[in-house]
Amino acid sequence: MSMVMLLLAVGAYSLATATFLIHVVGGKQWSRRLGDVALIVGASAHAVAWGLRLAAFGYRALAPLPEQLSAMALFAVAVYLLVSLRVSLSAVGAAVAPLAAIASVSAYFFEAGGPPQTVPPSGLWVPFHVGPTLLGYGVFALSFCLSLAYLVQERQLKGKARSGIFRRLPSLQTLDEWNHRFVVWGFVFFTVGIVSGSWLAKQRWGELWSWDPVQTWSGGAWVLYASLLHLRSVGWRGKRAAQLVVWSFLFLLVSFIGVSMFFPGRHGVQTTWTRNS
Repeated sequence: MSMVMLLLAVGAYSLATATFLIHVVGGKQWSRRLGDVALIVGASAHAVAWGLRLAAFGYRALAPLPEQLSAMALFAVAVYLLVSLRVSLSAVGAAVAPLAAIASVSAYFFEAGGPPQTVPPSGLWVPFHVGPTLLGYGVFALSFCLSLAYLVQERQLKGKARSGIFRRLPSLQTLDEWNHRFVVWGFVFFTVGIVSGSWLAKQRWGELWSWDPVQTWSGGAWVLYASLLHLRSVGWRGKRAAQLVVWSFLFLLVSFIGVSMFFPGRHGVQTTWTRNS
């Protein structure tokens, strides 16, 4: 059942991607409304699939990287839908929808391989580490999308372009304000994930900080976002802030995906898959 729901999510996210692009490029209002509906359907199906997976396998379901990316995408879509109730950010939806579709496709193919054969970590602190961390990543992904939209809009203004895309992108002030809000929210959740992860490391490895590759790179990403918030407090706004958000998120992706895959250290979980006959 979870596979069917995940496939439905992939289809809905793909439809949302197409309709949002039609709106951004062509200005069709019906396509924006359809995109929102498709995202709601996709997020609902995605949440059901994720819930069924967790109910069946517990924390083992989040061991594979594609499942973590899928959860991060779900959080990003959910936060976007909540924010869209207050302000129109359809240009961000056009960026979030394909990311969610790609993450869902990745999870679908991994789940098709069978159940994960892992021994998950246990303890009270595990959900307080995994949940806030993935939620922080999802919100940071939204700030990344907003930063890209800001840079596109700023470039059009600088070049005195007045295309249809220019008229459908939010103002620079709106993009900058919501970008900052997303960074703040993401930083709060990410900090909770870092602190709870350190406490979990103390329980499992006997020390709060062990310079494990994943732990170290995540700490580096935390420092980058903390520096971004500090620089904004002393006047960094607009284009410079958007550029730093882009680079910070790319660094975060390297730590989340690249380091987790090639230098997992103590975070490494050997996962085998039972192929369906």
